[in-house]
Amino acid sequence: MRPACVLVGLMGAGKTTVGTALAERLGVAFRDTDHDVEAVAGKPVSEIFIEDGEDRFRALERAAVATALETFGGVLALGGGAILAEETRARLAGHTVVFLSVELADAVKRVGLGAGRPLLAINPRATLRHLMSQRAPLYREVATHVVVTDGREPAEVTDEILALLKR
Repeated sequence: MRPACVLVGLMGAGKTTVGTALAERLGVAFRDTDHDVEAVAGKPVSEIFIEDGEDRFRALERAAVATALETFGGVLALGGGAILAEETRARLAGHTVVFLSVELADAVKRVGLGAGRPLLAINPRATLRHLMSQRAPLYREVATHVVVTDGREPAEVTDEILALLKR
């Protein structure tokens, strides 16, 4: 079993919103690996970061992504930093991966000033800018398709992805 589509991108790109709509339109389930990590850890991502550290979170994330890629047939959204792991990028080879691209202004509007986002606890704007520059090349490396989400409604983005999947 393989996901119908894997969504990657920075926080605020719309992975959950678009992923849910896309799954509904395709008639499949939606799954977010951050939720899988929370289920295994028994606590929210923010608490994992604070109590156990980012390394522990990333280990749980790598395992969650590996399992989902092998066992899930719907629309799969990866956490924003999942692509940092070389093994995760390698696992994505051969999958249909859509990079939801978002620029700083839209990302800030969508995520606010970091409430519940452990990586944005200090100076959210500067942190997001840094994460974008660090991660964008990795998102592009794994992407089958790149879809720009800035200034667009989720339905528009969903329609574009559906058209790309039908090719």
